[in-house]
Amino acid sequence: MTAPLRPSIRIAAGLIVDGAGRVLLVRKRGTQTFMQAGGKIEPHEIPAQTLVRELEEELGISVAPDAPEYLGEFTAPAANETGHTVSAACFYLRADFDVSPTREIDAAAWITPNDDSLPLAPLTRDHLLPIARQRLSGTN
Repeated sequence: MTAPLRPSIRIAAGLIVDGAGRVLLVRKRGTQTFMQAGGKIEPHEIPAQTLVRELEEELGISVAPDAPEYLGEFTAPAANETGHTVSAACFYLRADFDVSPTREIDAAAWITPNDDSLPLAPLTRDHLLPIARQRLSGTN
């Protein structure tokens, strides 16, 4: 017998790396887990548009729509919605930003890709931080 499928949430997520080789993570209000900035894709949006919109809304970051590099689609257990998975269109962006968390973002942190001191979302821990480590080591 197969296990029932978990409901999936479609998101866009940004692997944002600064000039010092740190990765930007955020924590949504009322949660404990840090993850990539981004959010749910609206029906009228393509994933890159979602990421640009979410960065502006949540962190006050203005990004050109063609700046993020598409990394691919990744699936992981959802960090904040029990019993769900996230299906994430992920993008890579090298940039230095001053971030100002707004709306539902309670905290933002710049961490090294090897930092395991924060509670991390499965998508971040299992997929995106390994990509950051690989890119920053020059072995992409």
